[in-house]
Amino acid sequence: MSGPPLLEIGRVTRAHGLRGEVVVQLTTDRVERLSPGAVLDSERGELTVATARHHHDRWIVAFTGRSTRDEADELRGLVLRAAPLDDPAELWVHDVIGARVVTVGGDEVGTCVAVVANPAADLLELDGGALVPVTFVVAHGPGVVTIDPPDGLFDL
Repeated sequence: MSGPPLLEIGRVTRAHGLRGEVVVQLTTDRVERLSPGAVLDSERGELTVATARHHHDRWIVAFTGRSTRDEADELRGLVLRAAPLDDPAELWVHDVIGARVVTVGGDEVGTCVAVVANPAADLLELDGGALVPVTFVVAHGPGVVTIDPPDGLFDL
C-alpha cells in the first residue's frame, strides 16, 4: 500500500451481543474515525464501519459483512489503523516527533523525541531532556515547531 503510514486509532476488545458487533477502545479523540462508511485497516484486511455508537468509555461498532457473534469474535484483539487526517490546524503527534523545535526568536532548542501525556497539557520532550508544554507552540510546519517559551524555561 502506498501513501502515508497508517496510524493506530483503536483496538477491538471483544464481541458484543449476537449480531456481529464488537467493542472498540479508541486511542484517538477523533470519533469521526468510526463514522459509517469509514474504512479501517487491520491484520485481517480492511473493515468498513456500518454503525457505531458510544457506550460508556468505548464504542459498539458493527462492520460491514460481520453479522454473527462468531464473526465478531474473530476480530478480538485487532489493532485498527487509518491514514492520518488532513487537518492543518491540528498539531499531530506523528508530525511533531523528529521535528526541530525553535523559538520565535529563531533559536533552535532541540528536536522533539516524544510527546508526553500530561493532565494540564501534553509536553514535547526534546532530545536534551527539556519538556515544553504544547501550549507554548505558536506555529508548526513540515519538520519545524515554533514555540514562544517563557523566560527561564531552558535554564537548568
